[in-house]
Amino acid sequence: MAALRQDNTPQTAALDYDVIIIGAGLSGMYQLYRLRELGLKTRVFEAGTGVGGTWYWNRYPGARFDSESYSYGYSFSKELLQEWEWSEHFAGQPETLRYCNYVADKFDLRRDIQFESRITAAIYQDDTRSWQITLENGARHSCRFLITAIGPLSTPTLPRLEGRDDFKGQSFHTARWPKEKVDFTGKRVAVIGTGATGIQTIQTIAGEVGHLTVFQRTANWAAPLHNGEIDAETQARIKAGYPEIFARCKETFACFVHTPDPRGAFEVSDTEREAFYEKLYGERGFGIWQGNFRDILIDRKANATISDFVARKIRERVKNQAVAEKLIPKNHGFGTRRLPLETFYYEVYNRDNVELVDISETPIEKITPEGIKTSDRDYAFDIIIYATGFDAITGSFDKIDLRGAHGARLKEKWTHGPETYLGLMVDGFPNMMMLMGPHTALGNIPRSIEYSVDWVTGLIRFAQANGLTLLDATPEGTAAWTDHVKALGTGLLSNEVDSWMTGINRNVEGKQIHIVARYSGSAPAYRERCDAVAAQGYVELRLG
Repeated sequence: MAALRQDNTPQTAALDYDVIIIGAGLSGMYQLYRLRELGLKTRVFEAGTGVGGTWYWNRYPGARFDSESYSYGYSFSKELLQEWEWSEHFAGQPETLRYCNYVADKFDLRRDIQFESRITAAIYQDDTRSWQITLENGARHSCRFLITAIGPLSTPTLPRLEGRDDFKGQSFHTARWPKEKVDFTGKRVAVIGTGATGIQTIQTIAGEVGHLTVFQRTANWAAPLHNGEIDAETQARIKAGYPEIFARCKETFACFVHTPDPRGAFEVSDTEREAFYEKLYGERGFGIWQGNFRDILIDRKANATISDFVARKIRERVKNQAVAEKLIPKNHGFGTRRLPLETFYYEVYNRDNVELVDISETPIEKITPEGIKTSDRDYAFDIIIYATGFDAITGSFDKIDLRGAHGARLKEKWTHGPETYLGLMVDGFPNMMMLMGPHTALGNIPRSIEYSVDWVTGLIRFAQANGLTLLDATPEGTAAWTDHVKALGTGLLSNEVDSWMTGINRNVEGKQIHIVARYSGSAPAYRERCDAVAAQGYVELRLG
């Protein structure tokens, strides 16, 4: 595709900034760092009072990594890698937030970040080839380039339940947890939801509460985290081995230290397969999901072997077999939804002070001033915790009135699902780049973040060098990439399952139809495609 160079120049206008970044999480901070190297006047607008993004907002009990800590942190600074020491193989939220603040201080990032500044609108100005953003307080700012760093899981959703605001006790969404410590001692506590955040919360507070009632709609597969402290010898080995660790992440399918086994599940004997599953179940992290047989996520019979294995483990760990059966998913196979990692989660249900309520059998009818009413009975609570997840992938974009060329609204353009170019741009929304947006490689998020930031930085450097004031994807390029992403999802068992990864959210109007919201190919293949675009001088873009 030939580059389309426009000769008409925009009207001159004094812009407040060269670049505005939305969000001061891991991607926003790193993007600021890189743009400073280009000498660009850059401003980050952040809704919270501090940096950290996910790790700022998600303060719920038990929040932690499920990627190995040493594979998760930034890799761009050798000095930072040697200075910072992770205390656990999978760090908890408080430590991760300290890390984010350490990075912000080390690189003096805060001077270019404006906190408590939620962007409500971002509108492209056709005449000046610029963006105008509006803050919640009405203030407006202009820039040439707009970069969204708002994350795929950052807009929480609450269940659409009658009486939700009538509850007289305390109630919290896991992603909007208070900064002050919540006292669970002797309290009657409800947790609604058993996804990753629900599982982490449940296993953490069960020993503190007076009584815990878990309301589960959909059982989730989960596997042991096997976390542990990092001793001095291991710390030294990690620091010496960072080049190899990050080289490993770069070559694996999803940027984890794990990658699929090249064998199929039936290419080994039943005994060998069982031994392999036992080995993976006893190891740290995502190996049982990301390092399993190559066909467990595409072949139903292969998937049944690992599903049956983990189901047996659940039955072994939960004493009450009626409860165990409720905890074993019946509507999807192992690993076909995002896999939570747990620490003695299943053993929680052996406690006398924990009760499991299956709301597919006895639905929640409403929230009452005293607690929760199901079709079966009334429950009284002191605290209700909503572990009900996020309006994923596109939800954070929907919260902003985003309008491109000629006033086109992004939400309307994406009515039937996202359409992107490389997951980084959208045709008709010139000079807007997305970090970790729809159709980009996810996996071990910081590894994907660093690549996306570097690619966007390279594009802006190219614009600087060539005096360009317009960077836009083409409709053809967007259609081709979107079709490619959809084709990659063909045959994946995960794309048949209702989950945030397929755009399904019963608590959000209009999100009950399956879409392909994420790139499901390999990270190396994704980088190869994006690198080729840059190497060819971005000729696939509309430049001006």
